[in-house]
Amino acid sequence: MRKQQAELIDIIKKLFRDKKISQVIGYEKGTMPFTTRPRFIKSEKEADLLVWNSFCTNNVAVYLPELGKKLKRESRKPGEAVTAIVAKGCDARSIVSLLVENQVKTEDIHVIGMPCTGMVDLKKIKAFTKDDPAAACEETDDGMLKIKTKSNKIIEVKKEDFIAEGCAECKYPVAEFPDTLVPGKARDAASVSYKNLDEFESKTADERWQVFKDEFSKCIRCYACRQACPNCYCSDCFAVRTKPEWIGQSDEMTDVMVYHIGRIFHQAGRCVGCDACVRACPMNIDLRLFTQKMVKDVEEMFQFVPGLSKDTDPPLCTFQQDDSDCFITEPSP
Repeated sequence: MRKQQAELIDIIKKLFRDKKISQVIGYEKGTMPFTTRPRFIKSEKEADLLVWNSFCTNNVAVYLPELGKKLKRESRKPGEAVTAIVAKGCDARSIVSLLVENQVKTEDIHVIGMPCTGMVDLKKIKAFTKDDPAAACEETDDGMLKIKTKSNKIIEVKKEDFIAEGCAECKYPVAEFPDTLVPGKARDAASVSYKNLDEFESKTADERWQVFKDEFSKCIRCYACRQACPNCYCSDCFAVRTKPEWIGQSDEMTDVMVYHIGRIFHQAGRCVGCDACVRACPMNIDLRLFTQKMVKDVEEMFQFVPGLSKDTDPPLCTFQQDDSDCFITEPSP
């Protein structure tokens, strides 16, 4: 990862020197162990602040809708430098989806694709070191993590044992349509996806509804899932709209469920499985179970995977006369 980080910084410095970019959206070291945070840099000399490692978990595509709005107000002049964005495979697919939905224009961004080997799940690290909390971590080039605990004990473990579930099931670890691709080997595409859905789909409708209620009974309506998601870019979210008021603003169960049902269905044909919402949720709600169900259904019914084409509209944005309507006229028991 250190080699890829050095390559990334060199590429960005050259882009600044050649006056091809005006800013970069990337990652810098976080203030807490095992963390990074998004970083905007605007000059070549700031490039050394950027990092690339297995803790670059944020989906930085979330910033592009606001960039698109800004450029609609203040049009970028032809030939003027653009915004570069550092993108993992899932981030790049989010970017493609935003391009398809006209939230940003291709000519206004420069996508720097990173070969992703999977992001580490901090919750797994904390659970593993709960008796002697982890204080620092060094990532080696051979796929190992050297964890230093608060008692100064060094534990060496396989990174693969601690990667996020979304990464373990990722079929598209290489960025789609990058303008620049940083050299390096990405993790192999997953051969199995949606494995966590098998048990859920085997349940009856009443049992699935109970799972839904049990999970979202934990929700405190903080909207962290919405804020972390690149697809939730509406300026006026239905969940907080008051004229008209679509749903109540309370944490009463009915209001909570209507909010999440609306948000989950908005992810159909759009969610790329980056798990930004999962990491953002302070209540550890299994949001992934439900968004994945939408993704799987869209893939099976419409043969559509979000973020793989710049020329195909998401299924929920289109209508064909021969579209199946069996789910309306012949609902499953």
